[in-house]
Amino acid sequence: MPWRKSARDLRYETLQRRSQMPVWLSIGWRVLFVLGLLAIAVSVHWFDREGLRDNYDGEISFTDVVYFTAISITTTGYGDIAPVTERARLFDALIVTPIRIFVVLIFLGTAYNFVFKRTWDRWRMRVIQRNLHDHIVVCGFGISGSEAVDELVARGTQPQEIVVIDTSPAALERAEAVGCSVIEADATRDKTLENVKIGRARSVIVSAGRDDTSILIVLTVRHLAATVPISVLVRAEDNEVLARQAGATTVINPVSFSGLLLAGSTHGPHLADYLADLAGTHGRVKLAERIVAPAEIGKPLSAVETGLAVRLYRANQPIGFWEPEAAALQAGDMIVEIIPGDTASA
Repeated sequence: MPWRKSARDLRYETLQRRSQMPVWLSIGWRVLFVLGLLAIAVSVHWFDREGLRDNYDGEISFTDVVYFTAISITTTGYGDIAPVTERARLFDALIVTPIRIFVVLIFLGTAYNFVFKRTWDRWRMRVIQRNLHDHIVVCGFGISGSEAVDELVARGTQPQEIVVIDTSPAALERAEAVGCSVIEADATRDKTLENVKIGRARSVIVSAGRDDTSILIVLTVRHLAATVPISVLVRAEDNEVLARQAGATTVINPVSFSGLLLAGSTHGPHLADYLADLAGTHGRVKLAERIVAPAEIGKPLSAVETGLAVRLYRANQPIGFWEPEAAALQAGDMIVEIIPGDTASA
């Protein structure tokens, strides 16, 4: 099979850093560069003014040189002053033409960066914001955040329903490639969360890479949205309580979960494998949570037919399948069940 380069292989990579130069200074440098190019063209035209002919009065003054340079670079070309020698024509063809192209590109690039691009980005953001309802906000697109997005998509969530907040352009590029809406900003700021319409979000996932930053994001989210469910990843056991006090609905500690898998593996060679299956969607089984169906009200938890019901939540209190309260399902109960996974038929 012949070796081929993928689109990712053909894409160039470059080391980047956000420019610290103010906007006015960046524009100023571009203006100075354009003036420098004009000065070069004016100087050469002045020293070679004998190669020019003024069809108006027959004399070439410095003002005529500046005027001719300006209309040449702007491609106006009235014809009142024209190059008549081969040297003057070669200079216009080989020097003035590239200067003209540079000047046009500089002005177009400046207009795009500082006018059109910002206007276009603001317009696009307003369009996206209008459509942000019942969406999922992911704060942090590192390893855990990206895996969470992949799992959400695998569980049936449309990428357009996911908004990713991160400060890394490379991370946001990966998220955008998945199809998510992205914003390069600090998720600890009120303005950022307001821009992603946090008050209309279905849920929030926080995985900032640092426990202190993650907890601060949780505090900010809870300040703006009192009822939105928040799932946060923390790595230090001491910070689990702080995360809950900050307003997190679910606190996940990957270190503790890894310990559970390791401990379970000592009591049976297949326990860890089964737990890993339950946590994802790509195994033979997976966990699902849903509200009780009207037809199931009054029936015992063991009568659920859509899967193997293992727990129910009533008023946010967990009830096991063996407890007396599980003998009759009530309206509003949440059922946790084990259902076949994506590879159940494998």
